Amino acid sequence: MWYNIDFNKIAVLLLPTSIRKPKIIAYLKVLLSPVVELHELFLQKQKLDVFRLEHNGQVCYLRKALNDVFDNDLRRIEINGSNKFSPEFIYTPIEEKPKFLGTIFIHSKVDYSDTAVDFIVRVPKSIYINRKYEIHKWIDFFKKGSKSYTIETF
Repeated sequence: MWYNIDFNKIAVLLLPTSIRKPKIIAYLKVLLSPVVELHELFLQKQKLDVFRLEHNGQVCYLRKALNDVFDNDLRRIEINGSNKFSPEFIYTPIEEKPKFLGTIFIHSKVDYSDTAVDFIVRVPKSIYINRKYEIHKWIDFFKKGSKSYTIETF
């Protein structure tokens, strides 16, 4: 990796050999500790930025990103399209439009085609309970602005 720098090693190597004593080396390490800490924070941020750049709002990448972050071992998070059922209308007797009811399935409000839900994210209940806001944050980061979603637990 391009940014792997061992500041302590560089400091010791730049010291003249005549003054390379344990106390001076320890003193240099103490002086360099804030720089080393900032470098570690930079590496963590760079790793997160690369991860975000490698993923986008496509279903396969979004599912991979969510599974990498929240369920890396079992990879149980799924993304499905919304069902888009057409609604069945039942008329009142005053409207005088007879309708044979037959078998009608009752669906959730978000399952019908006139709602604004574009995809459904299925998350295990054990993960969703503990990390609900993080999951929403990651989905909102990757999804397109015009798309909406709902989360189902199982």
